[in-house]
Amino acid sequence: MNAPAELALLSAVHTAEQHAAAVARFTAALDAAFDACATPRDPSRCARFARGMREALTRALADPALVTSAQREGGADTYRRHVIATDSRGRYTVAALVWQPGHASPIHAHHTWCGYAVLDGTLTETLYTWDDARQGADVVRSHPRASGAVSFGGRGRASIHRLSNGSGAPAVSLHVYGVAVEHIATQVNDVLPLAQLRRDKVI
Repeated sequence: MNAPAELALLSAVHTAEQHAAAVARFTAALDAAFDACATPRDPSRCARFARGMREALTRALADPALVTSAQREGGADTYRRHVIATDSRGRYTVAALVWQPGHASPIHAHHTWCGYAVLDGTLTETLYTWDDARQGADVVRSHPRASGAVSFGGRGRASIHRLSNGSGAPAVSLHVYGVAVEHIATQVNDVLPLAQLRRDKVI
């Protein structure tokens, strides 16, 4: 009969195998989305690509082995990002973001296409429009993004948002960015200021 330590080791190996298989399934779905698109320089402009990304993210919601317990650990001061997979051709990076209560992203657009799904908990997404005259973002509306929510968007300031965790429990989201892993910190978010209130001149 196996000793407890041996059983724990077998369980850990099995979990690692399940995780690797889940990652392989997800990246295969992402690769299929690229294969369906004839405009590789900016695949987000391809309807089939966008649909494939949403379908891949939706299937990921039902695959609990995709994000390990270690990749669900949060940080103290801000949301924590765990890289899960990278494309060998540099086309995308997959990451899990862990949001403790009170954590929030900056207001931002994207330098590249980006898709995400909320795996656990609830995030609040606030949408903005860009005011070129005032060089700032104006709030449009906020809405909850509960577990199961999926979103995909292209690059540019037509899509500006902010994600935050205003609940009392942690939240985990899965993100796919259209950049190689070495560029994830610099070529994803286009951080933007909030537009200043208009001040009428007093005569």
